[in-house]
Amino acid sequence: MTPLRPESTSHADSRIDLIYFDAGGGHRASAAALISAARQQHPSWNINPINLRELLEPADVIRRLTGVRIEDFYNSQLKHGLTIGTGPLLRITQMLIRQLEPTIIKLLAHHWNRSRPELVVSMIPNFNHAILQGLRQADAMNRRSETPMVTILTDLADCPPHFWIERQKQYLICGTEAAVDQALAMGHAPERVFRTSGMIVRPEFYRPIEINREAERVRLGLDPDLPTGIVMFGSYGSSQMAPIARRIETAQLKTQLIFICGHNDKLRERIESMELRYPFHCVGFTQEIPYFMKLADFFIGKPGPGSISEALVMGLPLIVERNAWTMVQERFNTDWIAQNEFGIVLPSFREVGTAVSTMLDSEHFLRSHANVEAYDNRAVFEIPEILDALISHHRTANWSFGRTATARQFASEIHYGI
Repeated sequence: MTPLRPESTSHADSRIDLIYFDAGGGHRASAAALISAARQQHPSWNINPINLRELLEPADVIRRLTGVRIEDFYNSQLKHGLTIGTGPLLRITQMLIRQLEPTIIKLLAHHWNRSRPELVVSMIPNFNHAILQGLRQADAMNRRSETPMVTILTDLADCPPHFWIERQKQYLICGTEAAVDQALAMGHAPERVFRTSGMIVRPEFYRPIEINREAERVRLGLDPDLPTGIVMFGSYGSSQMAPIARRIETAQLKTQLIFICGHNDKLRERIESMELRYPFHCVGFTQEIPYFMKLADFFIGKPGPGSISEALVMGLPLIVERNAWTMVQERFNTDWIAQNEFGIVLPSFREVGTAVSTMLDSEHFLRSHANVEAYDNRAVFEIPEILDALISHHRTANWSFGRTATARQFASEIHYGI
């Protein structure tokens, strides 16, 4: 797989401010992946990654009152599986952001008055109204034309209102047709909405991994021939992983598991101490997810956009759960998995044994695997070309998109004149 390599149209010294934060870990991971790909395709770009929390530290009322950062509280919820109240919590968070918005806008305007980027890219939800207002205030203070703003949805769809998509003049990059439809329904002009072939996944997941799977499984203490699942619940693991381990044992299935526990050391120690009657391997936080997925045949975990997209790029059918505990912004993901027949959606991981048994059925596995293999997600390589063309458009000010385009159509039309 080779990334898009257009003829040289990259704009030297293009300054791009890219906004992310650490809530959940996925936003930082997506930002890092995009920066890695963009620097390969456009090495002359000056990309300035901005952690919004650091920029807005003076407005962090919750930390001043409690001593706890809001993103640390959010990550603690993920670590302990306390996700049943994410819908109401999201709306409370949004209400607080709206109350603080005048201060937030002032801080952002002050930053962009000094920074003066050529393009602002947001990879976060909830703050996009404030981001654009701060940018416009800075533009007015400097008496310059409007700096373009792009929001890249790192979820498969929006979770309205005021999550990813706002009613304002900006660009949107969406990874599914559902997100595009949401943007158009909100009144966004078709020429400002771009569809990529999926979600951002780190470039490392596309690089060939030349290993002997059987030998590597043996090296990790696994059976070389048993079907292998990888169990992942994001950067902080989940308390559900230990019960999943035990339920697979109770089901007496001919399978084995690799557990990725992330930053949750207590969880890793707990699973490592379990006496299970099937082979398993346990890992803490690691950058070697592509390697471990290469050893696996299927995925078990939360339906987060990052984890399921990584698994799909690596060719793994999915087993996920949807119920009241599923985070509100991830519920669409389970519908998307079911509609595309990428795997099995359970009402509860209490039924994980039955799901794995179904997955191991040869006919079901072959069908799911074929659907997964047909899904060709190249978003991380497509998005830099969209951004490059947007910079070109705003420099020349006389170029028209004319219609909603996929990233590949867009790139080919700009760079090859097709």
